[in-house]
Amino acid sequence: MGDILISLKNVKKKYKDKEIIKNLDLDIYKGEFLTLLGSSGCGKSTILKMISGIESVTDGSIIMEGKDITNLDSTKREINTIFQNYALFPHMTIEDNIGFGLKIKKIDKKIIQKEVKKMLNLVKLEGYEKRYPSELSGGEQQRVAIARAIINNPKVLLLDEPLSALDKKLRKEMEVELKNLQKKLGITFIYVTHDHEEALTMSDRIIILNKGKIEQIDTPSVIYNYPKTKYVATFIGDSNIFEGLVVEPNLVRIDGLFDYKSKENLKVGDKELLLIRPENIKIVKNSNIEFQKTDYIYNGPLSKVYGKLKNGQDIKITVNDYDYNRDYHCLSFDNDDIVLIK
Repeated sequence: MGDILISLKNVKKKYKDKEIIKNLDLDIYKGEFLTLLGSSGCGKSTILKMISGIESVTDGSIIMEGKDITNLDSTKREINTIFQNYALFPHMTIEDNIGFGLKIKKIDKKIIQKEVKKMLNLVKLEGYEKRYPSELSGGEQQRVAIARAIINNPKVLLLDEPLSALDKKLRKEMEVELKNLQKKLGITFIYVTHDHEEALTMSDRIIILNKGKIEQIDTPSVIYNYPKTKYVATFIGDSNIFEGLVVEPNLVRIDGLFDYKSKENLKVGDKELLLIRPENIKIVKNSNIEFQKTDYIYNGPLSKVYGKLKNGQDIKITVNDYDYNRDYHCLSFDNDDIVLIK
C-alpha cells in the first residue's frame, strides 16, 4: 500500500459509560482514499473527529508520520475537514471563503489571490469569485468547500458525508469528480458515508464498522465479493444467505437444496453460513433447485426477481432483460460463486 501516514493504536472513545469506539487499531496510507462505512451510530464520525482533534481520545494514541498527535490541538494538525453542511460563510464571497484559511495565517494578499485563482480552476469554478454561497447550487457549494479545505495544502482531508444533501444524479456526478480530484492532488482522503454504492465507487479501501469495531477492511471488490461476516454481506449489496450442515470435511449441505464443496476443511456436524449474490444466480428451465416467483421489479438494465424456494426460504435474483411471464421455475449457480461467511 505504501507509506503509513496515520496510525490509530488501541484507540477507545467513551461518552460517560457508553463505549463508542473499542480498541481500534488502524493504519492509514499516504495518498489513499479510505472510506468508513456503517450504519448510524457505529462510530464513523467519532473516528473522524478524533483524527481531526475535535474529539479527545479516551485511551490509546494517534500517530501521524511518527509523531504522537493524540493531544495536539486541532488547529496544529495538518488535517482539514469538510462537513455535511459545507459550513461556508454566507456573508463572504466565494474568493473570500476559499482564501479564509490563508488570510488567518496572514499570507500576503497577492499570494492569496493567486492561490484562490488556482483553486477555482481546480474545482472548475472560474468566474465565481464575486458570488455568494446562496447564489450557488449544492454541488457548486461543495466544490467551494473542497477548495477552501485544500488551499491550505493539508496532508489529510476528512469528509463527513459531504454528498448526502445532494440529489441522486448530482451525487453520482460528484462521486466521480471527488475521486478524480483526490487522484490529482495525491492527498489522503478519509471519507465517511452510510451509502454502500458511494463507498464502492470511490474508495481504495473500505472499512466496515459495526458497534465501534472494524468488521472488515479491504478493497471494494474484496469487500463485496468476499465478505467475511454476515453483517458485511448484508450491509454491502443484496444477498442470499443459507445455513447449511457440514456432512463431510469439505461438503456443506443446504436443507436438501444443494451441496457446497468447500476449499477448506470444516468440522463435520457444524453449521455454516453461505452467501450467494443475486447477480450470480440464473433462472433456467430445468435444474434441481425449484422456486416459485413472488414478485418482479423492473429497474432498467438490471431488474429484480423475488421468489421462494421449496424449503420456504426467500430468494432474490438480479436479472438482465428478463420477461417476468417466462415459464421458468428453476435456478442455477456455480460452486465458485458461493462464499463461506461467519
